[in-house]
Amino acid sequence: MSELQIFKNAEFGSVRTLAINDEPYFVARDAAEILGYSNPRKAIIDHVDEEDKTDGVTIRDSIGREQTPVLINESGLYSLILSSKMPNAKKFKRWVTSEVLPAIHRHGIYAIDEVLNNPDMLIAALTELKAEREKTKLLTETVAVQKQQISEMKPKASYYDVVLNCKDLVAISVIAKDYGWSANRMNQYLHKKGVQYKQGNIWLLYQKYAEMGYTHTKTHNYAGSNGTLHTKPHTYWTQAGRLFVYGLLKADGILPTMEREETDVD
Repeated sequence: MSELQIFKNAEFGSVRTLAINDEPYFVARDAAEILGYSNPRKAIIDHVDEEDKTDGVTIRDSIGREQTPVLINESGLYSLILSSKMPNAKKFKRWVTSEVLPAIHRHGIYAIDEVLNNPDMLIAALTELKAEREKTKLLTETVAVQKQQISEMKPKASYYDVVLNCKDLVAISVIAKDYGWSANRMNQYLHKKGVQYKQGNIWLLYQKYAEMGYTHTKTHNYAGSNGTLHTKPHTYWTQAGRLFVYGLLKADGILPTMEREETDVD
């Protein structure tokens, strides 16, 4: 025999409910009558999916008789509400969703007349609710502290690690993006540092760095508008060159975005 709770509303009357596996179920006939269906049984068959209802639970009515009514879950209740033509169906839905269900989900009780008229029961319920809230608050704080501790203990992947894990040649625009810069800004920086100079449309390293294996030049073929075949050289940086640039910038106090403090503002 499942324990029945009766929720009362001055406008809508009473609707009986009980918990099945911690999920609230409503007596389908009560809900259908409140929602103005002239034939509650037909309304339940027509509008509520089979998986949203059950009829295998025994309850006891107000005069002690045992019954096995059709029960519907939240989804089934919403189906009846949405299909109802009763003008205040939305108001009924608002009462259920804003008061009844939240109260059931939070604590499994509803402030019915029995509770309100029994000070001892009310005090006991509120005391238990307060204890649960304090427990939840403490648990939340504990989880937050643990997350911070884990974050502090976990070593951050450095820019150096990222570069070592990459074997590809990269364009200067890729390196510039690591710092939130444009390719032009990075090229100008390297030019001012005496690393490279511009020859026509291509940046080349000064001889001092040209033999260090920092860059690799590739020639690309492309067809002009008249079909003539042209070639254009492009300078790409090796990962050794990428680390070289990293060292130059770091010496000037400039770090890639992934290594900056969260409070750093570009």
